Amino acid sequence: MSDSSGSLARVGEPVSSTEAPLRIGDVAKLAGTTPRTIRYYEELGLLAGAPERPSGGHRLYTQAEVERLREVIRLKQLLGVTLDELKDLLTAEEARADVRAQLQRDDVHPERRRELLEEAEGHIERQLELVEHRASELAKLREELCETRRRVRRRLREHAADDSQPPAVAGVLQ
Repeated sequence: MSDSSGSLARVGEPVSSTEAPLRIGDVAKLAGTTPRTIRYYEELGLLAGAPERPSGGHRLYTQAEVERLREVIRLKQLLGVTLDELKDLLTAEEARADVRAQLQRDDVHPERRRELLEEAEGHIERQLELVEHRASELAKLREELCETRRRVRRRLREHAADDSQPPAVAGVLQ
């Protein structure tokens, strides 16, 4: 986490696997969040929960956990999903990773390979449903904003036309 000057890596930079585990405050700085958010994400199951630790001991985080936190934050910001939807997306992604690991083995029977591919397809379908729902909601919002902009522009044109008329005529046109 530190360079030769002892400073922490910047948000978004990879965490070196040769560095010592990090405490929650350091992880929060690296990910651009707060320790409270990290604990909340752990409670929700978005991040692995803190393991048992001795009294007064500190939870230490690995590079993989820092990268997972960064991915959670990136997806939340990118997709604008609820934390429950984000949890569903991440659960499906983890399941797909498990399927990928099994598919990479050389000793997978062809029938089992087909089952794994079908399982992966199901996880992808779930992820697509969530993304498409969000896209649909954004499309609706976009259409509402476009319609409101059209009305405002029409009123601006009407207002400009009214301003260009002499006062007596402007009153008749209204």
